[in-house]
Amino acid sequence: MSEERIEKSKAAVETADHIPAEKKAELLESLAKLKPVIAKVSQTHEEDAQSIARLVEASTLEATRKEKRAGALKKTLGELTQSIEKFEASHPKVFEVVSEYSTLLANMGL
Repeated sequence: MSEERIEKSKAAVETADHIPAEKKAELLESLAKLKPVIAKVSQTHEEDAQSIARLVEASTLEATRKEKRAGALKKTLGELTQSIEKFEASHPKVFEVVSEYSTLLANMGL
């Protein structure tokens, strides 16, 4: 299920014609990094991995919308950050990669 959400996120980025090619490339590269780290977490924390993948998908869909909804991306990214905080010590790579993706979305000005 997590893989499906990452694939949906990739598809949303790829089909967002209003996003410049270099920004798409950055997002797709970051999503490629997310896939294996979420899979690793799912081996021991299946529900948490599903939640992280769901929030990655939701934040990606918000970021790639042509017509933005006020505060929606910020809210979703906040939820994503909260969902990974407990993994900072036990799974630092998950924390690092998801934080990197969140920051990328937040700073892209989409």
